[in-house]
Amino acid sequence: MDFHATDLPGVILVDPTVHRDDRGYFLETYHAERYREGGIDADFVQDNQSRSSYGTLRGLHMQTNRPQDKLVRVLSGEIYDVAVDVRRGSPHYGKAFGATLSAENFRQLFVPKGFVHGFVVTSEMAEIEYKCSDFYDSGGELSVVWDDPELGISWPVADPQLSAKDVAALPLSEIDPQLLPEYKG
Repeated sequence: MDFHATDLPGVILVDPTVHRDDRGYFLETYHAERYREGGIDADFVQDNQSRSSYGTLRGLHMQTNRPQDKLVRVLSGEIYDVAVDVRRGSPHYGKAFGATLSAENFRQLFVPKGFVHGFVVTSEMAEIEYKCSDFYDSGGELSVVWDDPELGISWPVADPQLSAKDVAALPLSEIDPQLLPEYKG
């Protein structure tokens, strides 16, 4: 199992060890001790799963009242997954990291508290599962517009399908800074 630090401290790309033979494959999708050793020290309390068609973009979201660490993986299909640092005072504020996660590459992305998260489906259909370190609170959700030019995200889908909530999202520069977490270095 390999844990790769990214340009955004705390955002970790995980390549699990996949044991393959003529019958198929086996892998551990989560092992608390190994993940802790790899830099992911979160107590996960909720698992979520979603299914979306090609071009669906979900994000960029985060919880403010009950911040969540997330560990994202793809069960079928492929997505382009993105994390953006939105911690006030962070030297990486507004910087994004993106990676392709798929059922074929088994990669996972760890998105810590203080980052907005989103993904776009790049296959015909994709099923995504992610672990969360706190429970969902609809009253504490914050959304940043997916195509905010200041974030410079190179989404691989030009005209994504969006929810009404994501259409109404604001650029990061228009979000009340007091709603954003503070960087604690």
